[in-house]
Amino acid sequence: MRLSTRVREENQDAPRRTAGAEYRLDLDGLRGLAVALVVMFHIWMGRVSGGVDVFLVLSGFFFTGMLIRRAESTGSVDVVAMVRRTLARLLPAMVAVLAAVVVAAFYISPYTRWSDIATQTMASMFYYQNWQLARSWSNYLAADPSVSPLQHLWSMSVQGQYYLLAITVVAGAAWALSRRAGTARLLRPVLLTVIISVGVASFAYAVHGAATHQGWNYYDSFARLWELLAGAACVIVAPMISPPRPVRWLLAIAGVAGVLACGMVLDGADLFPGPAALLPVGATIAVIASGANTEPASRPLPNRLLGTPPAVRLGELAYALYLWHWPLLIFLLVETGRPRAGFTDGVLIISASLVLAWMTHRWIEQPLRSGTRTPTPAVPTRYRRAAWSMIAVAGVSVIGVTSAWHFVIRTQSTSAVSAFALDPAIYPGAEALVSGASAPLAKMRPTVLEAPSELPPPTLDGCIADWNTRDVVTCTYGDTTAERTLAVVGSSHAEHWLPALQILAAENDFRIVVYLKMGCPLTVAADPMYKGQPNPDCRDWSREVIDRLGADRPDWVFTTGTRPVDDGGDETPQDYLDVWSQLSARNLNVIAVRDTPWLRRNGIRYSGIDCLSKGGDRLSCGMKRDHALNPVDPALEPAAAYPNVFPIDLTDAVCEPDICPVVEGNILIYHDEHHFTASYSRSLAPALGRELQPILGWW
Repeated sequence: MRLSTRVREENQDAPRRTAGAEYRLDLDGLRGLAVALVVMFHIWMGRVSGGVDVFLVLSGFFFTGMLIRRAESTGSVDVVAMVRRTLARLLPAMVAVLAAVVVAAFYISPYTRWSDIATQTMASMFYYQNWQLARSWSNYLAADPSVSPLQHLWSMSVQGQYYLLAITVVAGAAWALSRRAGTARLLRPVLLTVIISVGVASFAYAVHGAATHQGWNYYDSFARLWELLAGAACVIVAPMISPPRPVRWLLAIAGVAGVLACGMVLDGADLFPGPAALLPVGATIAVIASGANTEPASRPLPNRLLGTPPAVRLGELAYALYLWHWPLLIFLLVETGRPRAGFTDGVLIISASLVLAWMTHRWIEQPLRSGTRTPTPAVPTRYRRAAWSMIAVAGVSVIGVTSAWHFVIRTQSTSAVSAFALDPAIYPGAEALVSGASAPLAKMRPTVLEAPSELPPPTLDGCIADWNTRDVVTCTYGDTTAERTLAVVGSSHAEHWLPALQILAAENDFRIVVYLKMGCPLTVAADPMYKGQPNPDCRDWSREVIDRLGADRPDWVFTTGTRPVDDGGDETPQDYLDVWSQLSARNLNVIAVRDTPWLRRNGIRYSGIDCLSKGGDRLSCGMKRDHALNPVDPALEPAAAYPNVFPIDLTDAVCEPDICPVVEGNILIYHDEHHFTASYSRSLAPALGRELQPILGWW
């Protein structure tokens, strides 16, 4: 899911017939095949096709080759000119798409999503979108209405970062060698040594990342670097090889077959850029090698087919097609509310993407392709100036609009009223359900714009291990001098009870020690998963926490005892029982709280504040109780076998008899799809206290 820049354009600065540098139409066609697979797999199959890895190898091959040939022919690389030319090729189409997405988001997306879109727009514009997504472990396995329309641009960021690195390294090597004779002869061996050394380190890093934190690994620039360097190595090695005809045919057939089959045999979102990425990378290298140092007419049939006009033309449109198809898909899903595009919708998306790609290529990319010093003869200078002016205005507008919205959000967040300032007579929250407290007409608090800042203290204090922190992080809340200790352990679904527990701790003299990690309820599973991805850090973290609890000896351990089921209801999985056994073996007492309803429709999580911002109300934005939860707490029956495990169920403090709403007692329940606002959590303190009192006996 990223695109190489115009291969033909990159080569126009180099001699057309130098060794290994002959223009490869078949590789243009390979890029067209790869983008076709990317689009089809995104729209209809919900899988990663491997096309992004093909693009990365081709980018490394063509861009690095262009730099090396320029350094060999001139003795240097004009860094400023090269950066300017590269941005001139990449930015105009990117700015056009970003501007269109911002406008579409204004009309289609709920305004509560605008902040995320603004953040990702800026990240895409300045080529750090991959890091933005890595921090949140965004799932790129499939599209659905909750996914960002700019998520695919992570790969453009990886490409842009590589281009800057390649320019710097090649320019530095050329400068260092320019003081010696035989610069042209030494440059390639020196660069090949660097490429192999760094590439091996990058591959080893990617292998480790695939085994430890794949969600981060997928977007990590260094983990992806070996794929680009594989293409860069081909630039230097290709002129040295001339496989015999049977080997060329074998390489061509195997290469094209590998590219075609990759998405079917591998689930790239869970595996790439680890060892499994050797399939698309190796397949691309095979196609490059199969056509090296031979005339087009003498190449194997697969190469000649890739070099036909339709395939080449699709390759020319690949960059723009890649930019457009994903936003169109996501906005269609937002409008229809469906989890996947059907056949007809998919055909419409592809058709619209092709039209927009052609228009972008014809009216933006081609006219602005050449440097300002050599305007394209077929394009009047007046048009080029007008086009550049429009792109500049669009770029400045995008930056201005997104920056302004961030300012609005920050203003709203900092003006949020502290939950302690909410008058319980007006904002009873959970007490309106469990005690029948009256809730007069009043403005909902927090508002939908304030809600994202309504986070529990450990998140705000850095006292919860994030996705990429393996270490056990602990902090103490409540009465820090008290002798009685309650340990809050597990994921953010244990954490969001902390505001309620803090009130109880202040009233009843006990301290709270947190052992928390994002996306990681305690587990002893050999291969825990998060969002369908392996999460071995969670396994190792959990084992250490269980041992720490055995050593620290808290009076009670507070953690979640159930989890939702995608098809509806909730469960207490065997893994939770195995954790209870581990805690029982250490003579630890456990309070297992039933997890909160997770807002879902058609199997897709949705945000309550998004629904409210689009005109929904507290009930229509909620879930049917019988779909959110089982009739009886599923932890009750298995807990009976564990004398030290005490399940509690606060469902009646969150849900009405038939509906689990998103607002109760004038307080917004969720700040996202399934986490309490700090305000609602605090309103749960009386109900939680009534559940805990007979178990703890502390008040």
